Amino acid sequence: MLLPETDRYRLTNAHIPFCLLERARPEWAEKQTRDGSVLMDVEIASGAIAQLQPAGHLDRSDIPTTDLKGGQLWPCFVDLHAHLDKGHIWERSPNVDGTFAGALEAAARDSETYWTPEDVAARMEFGLKCSYAHGTQALRTHLDSAGKLADISWEVFKTLREQWRDRLILQAVSLASLDYYLTPEGEKLADRVAEAGGILGGVADMNPDIDRQLDRVFSLAKERNLDLDFHADENGDPESIALRTIAETALRQQFQNSIICGHCCSLAVQSTSAIAETLKVVREARIGIVSLPMCNLYLQDRQYSEPRHRPRTPKWRGVTLLHELQQAGIPVTVASDNCRDPFYAFGDHDVLEVFKMSVRIAHLDRPYGDWPRSVTRTPADLMGLSDVGRVGVGLPANLIAFKGRNFSELLSRSQPDRTIIRQGAFISASLPEYSELDPAIAPHFGK
Repeated sequence: MLLPETDRYRLTNAHIPFCLLERARPEWAEKQTRDGSVLMDVEIASGAIAQLQPAGHLDRSDIPTTDLKGGQLWPCFVDLHAHLDKGHIWERSPNVDGTFAGALEAAARDSETYWTPEDVAARMEFGLKCSYAHGTQALRTHLDSAGKLADISWEVFKTLREQWRDRLILQAVSLASLDYYLTPEGEKLADRVAEAGGILGGVADMNPDIDRQLDRVFSLAKERNLDLDFHADENGDPESIALRTIAETALRQQFQNSIICGHCCSLAVQSTSAIAETLKVVREARIGIVSLPMCNLYLQDRQYSEPRHRPRTPKWRGVTLLHELQQAGIPVTVASDNCRDPFYAFGDHDVLEVFKMSVRIAHLDRPYGDWPRSVTRTPADLMGLSDVGRVGVGLPANLIAFKGRNFSELLSRSQPDRTIIRQGAFISASLPEYSELDPAIAPHFGK
């Protein structure tokens, strides 16, 4: 798709999901297609959306025009939960049995053996190149931060954030076990996060000391005015209620900053009464939820039968209760999580793939409703980005034009010919070749 090389032009006959239209007029709702899109014309001037009207209703003009022929037009993606520092190590550190325990072991071994500033920078930048080329505008990554890893990953992140500031909005979260924050090293980590303008985070596992651990993390965050972002309940144990415990801690501490909890898988295997109690306190604590359907589908409920260690078919999908959370008024998003590492052997930092797979895994169709917001507007709001992830007059023209005209077409092909528009201009970024990683990765194949 060719765009006019001019500062002012129009895109006509674009199907835009109604839920992504900012300040949509009530009469536009009446023009929705069966899957919730509205055929619109968009005028772009000086990098922003100047006019937005149903197709055929813009004032006549002789400015250059590109007819999208009914193709979908979305705002750029927002990827709320990634692990750029772990990315693309699968070939040198595969997860041999595919289990969560196997992933932890392989990732730890890789970081101890191979991680240098040069190695981490090469892999993180490769991930950023992929994200940018696919149409992501904002991304939050978790960084392994215990011990010497903080010295590597946070310095690399700060450098890349500056180098990419005109292309991607980047945020980072510290990732450590909660007991780490009970130590002097944990307090130093909180200081490092604050100095870097990051988010304080950790892995919340049920244990006898979890209340004391959470109180300490919340106190560190309050003292430094930091937001919080936890991994919680990434398992299939009905007794795992870290999400509820986090919410109760937030209410007890009267925490006012943003809190996000990722995974929350065990919620899906709990009793009706336990679910209701958790949803109640999560809503009261104003916690946002990010589900990672691709990674959780890959890892959760992966078991083997004895005595021959034969694979067993998983009996549940590993994802949290997306529909029930949304229906309870809790912000729900989906994101990419790990990419080509021991926790998820696949992926390309493509949020369209994340949305496509989430629709299939969690039945986010019939109707699609507001679910397109789960990879655009909702994560942007949770990241504090008020002009990202939506389409509206006066907003920056950061858009993705697809040839797929409806959700069936959009989600049936990978849309490799999508057109990325940033600040009103077409970007020519292409996906990096895997060979770019060879200097860092190839020497270690098979070791």
